[in-house]
Amino acid sequence: MSDTAHLLAAESGTGNRPLIITLFAVFVAATLAITVWAGRQTKDATDFYAGGRQFSGFQNGLAISGDYMSAASFLGIAGAIALAGYDGFLYSIGFLVAWLVALLLVAEPLRNSGRFTMGDVLAYRMRQRPVRTAAGTSTIVVSIFYLLAQMAGAGVLVSLLLGITSEAGKILIVVLVGAVMILYVSIGGMKGTTWVQMVKAVLLIAGTLLITFLVLLKFDFNVSRLLGEAAENSGMGGAFLEPGVKYGVNGTTKLDFISLGLALVLGTAGLPHILVRFYTVPTAQAARKSVNWAIGIIGAFYLMTIALGFGAAALLNRADIIEKNKAGNAAAPMLAEEIGGGPDSAGGAILLAVISAVAFATILAVVAGLTLASSSSFAHDLYANVIRKGQATQQEEISAARWATVGIGVVAVVLGVFARDLNVAGLVALAFAVAASANLPTILYSLFWKRFTTSGALWSIYGGLVSSVFLVLFSPVVSGKETSMFPDVDFHWFPLENPGLISIPLGFLLGWLGSLLSKEEPDKEKYAELEVRSLTGYGAH
Repeated sequence: MSDTAHLLAAESGTGNRPLIITLFAVFVAATLAITVWAGRQTKDATDFYAGGRQFSGFQNGLAISGDYMSAASFLGIAGAIALAGYDGFLYSIGFLVAWLVALLLVAEPLRNSGRFTMGDVLAYRMRQRPVRTAAGTSTIVVSIFYLLAQMAGAGVLVSLLLGITSEAGKILIVVLVGAVMILYVSIGGMKGTTWVQMVKAVLLIAGTLLITFLVLLKFDFNVSRLLGEAAENSGMGGAFLEPGVKYGVNGTTKLDFISLGLALVLGTAGLPHILVRFYTVPTAQAARKSVNWAIGIIGAFYLMTIALGFGAAALLNRADIIEKNKAGNAAAPMLAEEIGGGPDSAGGAILLAVISAVAFATILAVVAGLTLASSSSFAHDLYANVIRKGQATQQEEISAARWATVGIGVVAVVLGVFARDLNVAGLVALAFAVAASANLPTILYSLFWKRFTTSGALWSIYGGLVSSVFLVLFSPVVSGKETSMFPDVDFHWFPLENPGLISIPLGFLLGWLGSLLSKEEPDKEKYAELEVRSLTGYGAH
């Protein structure tokens, strides 16, 4: 056992830790072996960025599911439902409905129009350097917001597992996750990341299915009884199963609900790590198939979050959940331990170890996907096309992507240390809001509006990006509440926890206004070419 493992085991102080550490080590070793194997097959930029476009619709659907069902889905939603009941379940609905927007509006046209990144689509009919700079900047910012959620989830999960209470131990965990993530992406590229995501999706569905089955078995497969006991045990009675526990308290929380809903439903279609997955398949038809598969797999998973969240509310003490983590992120692992026989039982320890290893797999896979998306955008959009003006060789580009992976990993680790006590589902909703404000308007205008210009794209991306990040900085997420990033200070003046209600319409408005006020004449021939390519796939890479 390594010195780090000894330190973690010493802090935990129970006899079940060796089993947990062994399971973790086995998983990390197995996925690292997959990554090294895939890395050896990465020969050029197409392999590194798009996995050589060799994945089938089903494989990519499985990988998209693995990328999408993050720590927010597994830990954050279970915690949100356990503490807020019906209002927590709204995350499940929003994440699922969002896929319909992605399927109907962007999956196929994007696959047909781009090559490796979102910047490719924008640069097709606009001035290369400014739009690639904007697209690269936006991609990195959105990815870092999303990475924060995964780092927070990793810190909570492993701290709970190993009984770590010291702040130094929790910080060490975030650093270790960051180091493993950098290793995955820099070695394996898109091929390694995709295989890890497929393995993780299968493990997550299997683990969630097992917990769902055991929870329903506990209540004789009577969902009504499960919900009734959850309501009773929550201390809120029938109100726990109705809207209003979190979002119906006053006018502000109702607006927060609308803002959250907008961000969740529109955000998926602008998430960089989801968009790049459409480039890993050989045809537009395969891109469409992969989204159909993803909807089925993700839909089944979010249905099962009902059992996870309400099961935790029914079987666990609310105060115990909050004591482990203020935002409820520990509810799912605690439920696994309880349903397996309790904290002191061998069954409880084994189930906790298995579910936590699955959750850790979830975090590693999503973190790898996010880091790959942002480092690819830096290398392909910023380094190769802006800094080197298209003169970089493929090997130089891949090398830049690997160095970017290290830089982005370090930033994510530093910010993740401060985000340990925030609800991971809420953090992901912020990433969705930034993606929907900066990326989605630009993608839709570029694909479907012939009057759209370079100025419109820049106004839309930078306006949506700056407004959403600015509002988050002065929101209760960062200061002013017990569950804020900085709970001891209060400089917030924006009342909503999600900026989507303001920043998303602003992103669309600025794109329209920037195009109308621009003196630049849009290239109608290029738009006609892009329209044919996006709708038919003719000339696509």
